[in-house]
Amino acid sequence: VQLQASGGGLVQAGDSLRLSCAASGGTFSRYAMGWFRQAPGKERELVGATISSGASTYFPDSAVKGRFTISRDNAKNTVYLQMNSLKPEDTAVYFCAAALTLHSIVEGALDAWGQGTQVTVSS
Repeated sequence: VQLQASGGGLVQAGDSLRLSCAASGGTFSRYAMGWFRQAPGKERELVGATISSGASTYFPDSAVKGRFTISRDNAKNTVYLQMNSLKPEDTAVYFCAAALTLHSIVEGALDAWGQGTQVTVSS
């Protein structure tokens, strides 16, 4: 499966942004999907993930819980990251990724990566 993320941009603190990740070339509905981010000088981190059906999501970091949500539309082969109440510390390149299980997403054992989309939050 090939992935392409989009929707990044420059926003002000407190604004909202929705990222999209479109998949092609595979059976999208088989895959758990994750969103990662990497800020300058920092390691990549998992923002959140959703299982193949979209019925459950996982956010490992309390810093984004309650502000970010993940959803997917398997008919459109797309997963979304809705980001609300953005903070300057959310500034990063955001990537989407696919794996066959949520556990694999969490472990970083990924089957596919998309190119990143830059999110910059000004204070």
